[in-house]
Amino acid sequence: MREDAYVIVGASLAGAKAAETLRAEGFDGSVVLIGAEAELPYERPPLSKDYLQGKSPREKVYVHPQWWYTEHNVELRLGATVTEIDRAAHRVTLADGSAQPYAKLLLATGSAPRRLPVPGAELDGVGYLRTVADSDRIKIALESASSVAIIGAGWIGLETAAAGRAAGTEVTVLEAAELPLLRVLGPEVAQVFADLHRDHGVDLRFGIGVAEITGTAGRATGVRLTDGTQVDADLVIVGVGVTPNTQLADAAGLQVADGIVVGADLRTGDPDIYAAGDVASALHPLLGKHIRVEHWANALNQPQAAARSMLSQPVSYERVPYFFTDQYDLGMEYAGYVEPGGYAEVVFRGDTAAREFIAFWIDSGGRVLAGMNVNIWDVNDAIQALVRSAKPVDPDAVRDPSVDLAALA
Repeated sequence: MREDAYVIVGASLAGAKAAETLRAEGFDGSVVLIGAEAELPYERPPLSKDYLQGKSPREKVYVHPQWWYTEHNVELRLGATVTEIDRAAHRVTLADGSAQPYAKLLLATGSAPRRLPVPGAELDGVGYLRTVADSDRIKIALESASSVAIIGAGWIGLETAAAGRAAGTEVTVLEAAELPLLRVLGPEVAQVFADLHRDHGVDLRFGIGVAEITGTAGRATGVRLTDGTQVDADLVIVGVGVTPNTQLADAAGLQVADGIVVGADLRTGDPDIYAAGDVASALHPLLGKHIRVEHWANALNQPQAAARSMLSQPVSYERVPYFFTDQYDLGMEYAGYVEPGGYAEVVFRGDTAAREFIAFWIDSGGRVLAGMNVNIWDVNDAIQALVRSAKPVDPDAVRDPSVDLAALA
């Protein structure tokens, strides 16, 4: 058990990519990757997309096969939970009582689904989608369920709704807001997703409250709303957001504010502790503020920067936030960052009715904050360049398909 080990807590995509980068950058010391799950590190997007729908095999979710960790001399400790960080002694303690010293420590502890605080939430037949085991359970349940109620119309809720419809299941989505994805996209673009799901037979119910999950003999039978309406369902899926797993950092006295607070170099206030992925609230040089990004591209790229920072390389992580979704016949990429209500207008280029368009979120100064291409491809690099340029644009030029996006940037 080497004192000079570089220890990564969180055997996720973020943790695996950090370990990979340490080796790629020539670090030949001890690398220890610790994960609470028994599974090899895996990617999460397929869990609500192709893997959930049976379109891709289980092996494709893994970041690396087992042999990769052996070949690259990465000590992989699975089914192991870190319970404490001793910053003074430079070691972490595990649930089994063992200790692991570290020279540098990366926290890639991710996030956990928010639990629904209503009666019946613990009944059998109530599912959350975060892990590969969750995806397996929901996939099996969808094979026999005739109806499913999904609480929450965020990305997980909508992607799960699409999987339910693909399985031939009747789907009802229950959402407190007036539209799906309202906080993320605003009403102009959120309506596109509402129309999409209605066109595919999803029963969307907005502006509702959940009073309880009803059940018989310990198993869920549906959802009772606050207005007394009963929604019957064989399966209930809850997707009401996630919470960053900051407990270890908080107990260790690291700064926590909607995530573990780090600089653009992904370093915490402790010079030997770093954070990356869902759990990190990182200073973004382009935006000039701390943001926490819960999407795949961040879990892929940010830990690579953190690993280089751990090796004392100069690092300033400033990638434009990016995410994507596939629902039915709609494929989408989004690049940029917009706080809820933090834009002046949305400008559309293309045909929104045909769901072949680009949407641009523009602030009061004319800057493009974010862009989303829907069923139009090979334009996301230009969108990112436009966001990164922070130049005021003419909305009419942005709207005009004959104007080259790259030229605008």
